[in-house]
Amino acid sequence: MSQPNQPNWVFGYGSLIWKQDFPFLESRPGRIRGWARRFWQGSHDHRGLAHDPGRVVTLIEAPGEVCEGFAFLVEPSVFEHLDHREKNGYQRLPVAIEFAAETVAGVVYRAAEGNAAFLGPAPAEAIAAQINRCAGPSGPNREYAIRLAQALRENDFEDPHVFEIEALLLQKNRSSSQGANP
Repeated sequence: MSQPNQPNWVFGYGSLIWKQDFPFLESRPGRIRGWARRFWQGSHDHRGLAHDPGRVVTLIEAPGEVCEGFAFLVEPSVFEHLDHREKNGYQRLPVAIEFAAETVAGVVYRAAEGNAAFLGPAPAEAIAAQINRCAGPSGPNREYAIRLAQALRENDFEDPHVFEIEALLLQKNRSSSQGANP
């Protein structure tokens, strides 16, 4: 069990993989069991706007599945920053993080169904279209999705959902480019 006044592990499965804007003592690739990454959370504070939210990843319960990412060992004071960064419907959830040789207690930020920004499932084409269209204070939603897919691939992490959305985004970009240059 993690200790409140001691460094704790936080598991990153989305932008935490490629954007660490917080200090950490250690970083390791890891995995959590029983969860899957999905573009089902709305983002009106980072990758979209209140009237046109982008889509970012959250975790859904998925018995038998594994979600790969990175775990960061952080001092307790870092959670103030992470709580603000993950404020739009995300809550800390205790989780067992598996490393190659051990399993540790940690936390993960998850936006559960029922939070005000939860968008839920949609066809992959609709998710990609929304991501392609949206942008917010942290930049284009498209950048978030592409960078996540690249980071997963660079670390040999598999995620069919993310890779399908990435492929659709790249296809839309190719189609747009070809249409603009007859």
